[in-house]
Amino acid sequence: METDDLFKPADAPATAPVDPRAPLATRMRPRTLDEYVGQTHLLGPGKLLRRAIGADRLYSALFHGPPGVGKTSLAEVIANATRAKFERLSGVESTVADIRRVIAAAENRQRLNPAARTVLFIDEIHRFNRAQQDALLPDVERGTIRLLGATTENPFFAVNGPLVSRSQVFQLEPLGPPDLRVLIDHALADAERGLGKYRVQMDDEAADHLATISDGDGRKCLNALEVGVMTTAPDADGTVHITRAVAEESIQRKAVVYDPTGEGHYDTISAFIKSMRGSDPDAAVYWLAKMLYAGEDIRFIARRIVICAAEDVGLADSQALVVAVAAQQAAEFVGLPEARIPLAQATVYIATAPKSNRSYMAVEKASADVQEGLTLPVPVYLRGTGYKGAKQMGHGVGYQYSHDHEDAYVPQAYLPEGRRYYEPSDRGQEKRIGERLAYWRSLFEESQAPKSSEQTDAT
Repeated sequence: METDDLFKPADAPATAPVDPRAPLATRMRPRTLDEYVGQTHLLGPGKLLRRAIGADRLYSALFHGPPGVGKTSLAEVIANATRAKFERLSGVESTVADIRRVIAAAENRQRLNPAARTVLFIDEIHRFNRAQQDALLPDVERGTIRLLGATTENPFFAVNGPLVSRSQVFQLEPLGPPDLRVLIDHALADAERGLGKYRVQMDDEAADHLATISDGDGRKCLNALEVGVMTTAPDADGTVHITRAVAEESIQRKAVVYDPTGEGHYDTISAFIKSMRGSDPDAAVYWLAKMLYAGEDIRFIARRIVICAAEDVGLADSQALVVAVAAQQAAEFVGLPEARIPLAQATVYIATAPKSNRSYMAVEKASADVQEGLTLPVPVYLRGTGYKGAKQMGHGVGYQYSHDHEDAYVPQAYLPEGRRYYEPSDRGQEKRIGERLAYWRSLFEESQAPKSSEQTDAT
């Protein structure tokens, strides 16, 4: 079968006429994979999704990504390419009755022709409640319908687990500025669906501005372009000149895409923590600002700062935990908007501090031993003496009080088997700790070494 035939199957409906009243982004939706822009990690040559669409063998799938990256457009491409009956529902408007109607039609279609297939596309599928999603499950399982769902939410949070497990999940990424420039160029050149019938002269810096400020959202970029062209008076020769100033007026400030209970929440806090751990104060402050702008709970942010101070800075700079806890208390005390100031101070302090996770790794190793069943008995001389009968059992006998010895140290075993969990780094304050600990450990090892016969005789 020829590739061209896949995009123009004999029984496919004719391409719907363009509605001139529709927004530019709607009019410019791609009709084939060749017109689709972006998502090369999924649709590049040889990629799984492109092969599946080209072979008309795409089974149930969920398209996940932020607004304006081409989820619905991808479904449109599949609709034009597939030889199956293509049905469309909306998570905002459709009901269980609509779902049952589509499924009943699909079942009837299969009875008449066992080879007949039905593809059901549900836009904004995360808007369906649990009962609506459950209504799809049996027929997706049986193959009565092939489900395509589009969602701005992470399907692992917003879609029922059984439905996710029966679908392939494809994550669409924000469009890069080069992709958005391609969209702009196509719209300006297309006289049928785009703005090609107007004489538009667009400065490169104007196009670059739209491509950058649109923040990966193709719909926002194209609609801003249309606003600029349709509201700018032409020159004497009929040319519509789109300058940087016109572009700035045409596009509004984009709201931060951030779900405080979903993927945006987890991804952004992850980037924030990793930036502090990675010693990049600029990135850390940016992710902090994004969370604050999006309305993230300052107590949640403060908790992560405190944890990072202990886990990733540790004893390389013991003051980091002090600063973090102080920032947490100050943020709760003063509240927003001023809370951002102590949070930023602690963020920068941690990002620029020397790093050591040795304390964290020590407790992780010890915890692993405990969980694996290594429960060591407390040596008799370390056992408590403050309860009834303890002294009669010999508890505490032989214990040496550290402060009775020089430098408040006496070689004495506090853990059976001589296990070691804490190994200090050579960074920051921990370097001094390591030197001190090495000295103490050497004294302990000397005290445990077998005595020579001469030493025994002298004793």
